[in-house]
Amino acid sequence: MMNNVLMAHLLEAPTRCYEDAIVVPEITANNFEIKHGLLNLVQNKQFFGHDKEDPHAHIRYFNKITSTMKFPNVPSTSVKLMLFLFSLEGAARIWLEKEPPQSILTWDDLVSKFINKFFPPSKTTNLRNEITRFQQKFDETFYEAWDRFNDLLRGCPHHGFSELHQLDTFYNSLNSNDQDSLNSAAGGNFLDKMPRECLKIIESKSKVRQSRSKAIV
Repeated sequence: MMNNVLMAHLLEAPTRCYEDAIVVPEITANNFEIKHGLLNLVQNKQFFGHDKEDPHAHIRYFNKITSTMKFPNVPSTSVKLMLFLFSLEGAARIWLEKEPPQSILTWDDLVSKFINKFFPPSKTTNLRNEITRFQQKFDETFYEAWDRFNDLLRGCPHHGFSELHQLDTFYNSLNSNDQDSLNSAAGGNFLDKMPRECLKIIESKSKVRQSRSKAIV
């Protein structure tokens, strides 16, 4: 009889271990409440975990949204930990729900696990290769090329390329007309200038969006 009772007990559905992966520190502030407006803002731009989504951009957006509202005596990181689940949907939400209970103790823990899940080393390698092999397109203006190059850099903020390497890569990706234009603005060889001077020259030239310096065939 005892054995039957024990077996029945073992086969019962568990009623414990439903803790979330994210541990939100206890909030002792009086009258603390997450407003619906803030929750709606977080949910307006959810991350689904698709290949073409940028997890870095999602963290930047989430930080910007959650920093718009301050709560007295409540750390901003506690608010972020509390709200982050609502910024996820689809495969991304499933990932977080499958993380071990109480395994994420800080905001830094959460960001690290999120980025490493949705930005694996293979993606870093591919983007680094795209940056290294960057070339201005035939019908692309200087402004468009600079904007596209910066999009690649923003998409992989841990690319590891120095500012000098970035400027050298971009300059050598340009058609001869745009290279000559940069050299002229620099009063000589563009790459002989200091990186900050080079950056100022590029940004000044990129503001002239109407200038369409196309490659010569």
